[in-house]
Amino acid sequence: MTEPMDEALRAIAEPRRRAILRLVANQEMPAGRIAEHFEVTRPAVSQHLQVLKEAGLLIERREGTKRLYRARREGLAPLRQFLDEMWGESLDFARRIAEAERGLSDHRSQAG
Repeated sequence: MTEPMDEALRAIAEPRRRAILRLVANQEMPAGRIAEHFEVTRPAVSQHLQVLKEAGLLIERREGTKRLYRARREGLAPLRQFLDEMWGESLDFARRIAEAERGLSDHRSQAG
């Protein structure tokens, strides 16, 4: 079984899928309207929607014969947490390097 974060990463690795998420980030849209934004076939857009849905990044709602999609923000939570942790660790590492370098330069100026 793959991790939710891995599925989200695989899903958003494709530029069209990221564009789809941007389209439905703040509004619900039918598949046909989503497809109008791309120069690919509707079946290709449907496949992208399916991948995003399976990764937990989209919610699909039926209204009569229409399928409406919107972003599922909580689907990106594991990825966001990973990036936040990684970013925090990187900033901490950069801070320690800067402090160490400052300590060396302070030490050199005091010695001279």
